[in-house]
Amino acid sequence: MPAERAPRAVPPTVPSAAPAPGWVRPLGATGLTVSALCLGGGPLGGMAQLFGYEISEGSAIELVREVFRSPINFIDTSNGYSNGASETRIGRAIAEEGGLPAGVLVETKVDPKGGDYSGDRVRRSVEESMARLGLDHLPVVHLHDPEFHPFAELTAPGGAVDALIALRDEGLIGHLGVAGGDVHEIGRYVELGVFELLLTHNRWSLVDRSAGPLIEAAAERGMGVLNAAVHGGGILAKPHDGLTRYGYREASPATLAAIADMAALAEEHGTDLAAVALAWSLRDSRIASTVVGFTKPERIGQLVAAASLDLPASFWARIDELVPAPENWLDHRAA
Repeated sequence: MPAERAPRAVPPTVPSAAPAPGWVRPLGATGLTVSALCLGGGPLGGMAQLFGYEISEGSAIELVREVFRSPINFIDTSNGYSNGASETRIGRAIAEEGGLPAGVLVETKVDPKGGDYSGDRVRRSVEESMARLGLDHLPVVHLHDPEFHPFAELTAPGGAVDALIALRDEGLIGHLGVAGGDVHEIGRYVELGVFELLLTHNRWSLVDRSAGPLIEAAAERGMGVLNAAVHGGGILAKPHDGLTRYGYREASPATLAAIADMAALAEEHGTDLAAVALAWSLRDSRIASTVVGFTKPERIGQLVAAASLDLPASFWARIDELVPAPENWLDHRAA
């Protein structure tokens, strides 16, 4: 359990725009409802190697407590984010609040350790997450990045998938999800029929539509769909900063050209590409929530406002015309 800490004063909630209609959405068939926007916990642990900046423990805790007071009622994290630091900081924010506020949902993911993704490791991962978060029940737990491990091993009797099912049956977990990148491999887990949720990242954005068939398959099964990394690691949030990587890889020239053209189009319509990238995901009725990592309280209002971005149908049609060809998408490019 997190160590006892003196409560930290939190400044008044940062003003934010009123949420748009449809802000609260059903999470598939789970019976849970979530805000259309979810705080991504990756940066909260200080993953500077991915995000390019650090956040202190105190700032992370204060941000989470600000989110508790905002229209955002959904937080995503993982056992493996910064070796557990993300979960630990969220757990300390919960403790300083005197418990998880009513209506707030925190989801996490199980992760391997030292290459071990066995059923026993899954159980330990859940135990670690519960201790860090200070929760005796985890409402949603995802199998995280299974594409980096043999499908046969994770789905074998007594393996990782079986362990998650057993933990759910024991009442420690509420609902099971699968979270990852490679849409072809993640699709194999969707087809198992045991997962209620799908989290895809970097594959359903303005410039990469790799996850289209996967999302459709999940929606047809009644799964709740979560869409993460709609800014592609930052390049769609800061198109003028000289960034050249999309989804942790060097972007193709066609993708870079599409981003430049989309940014110019957004500016012609009085907005910016960061807001457009988020609004594009939020307007998809199949997406229960869009996961965005951020570390500054002022971003809360900006992100909520993006959900109300009002652009004509002709704008979105032009965006679709600018999408680079499939060979430029992450799961269509040569390794």
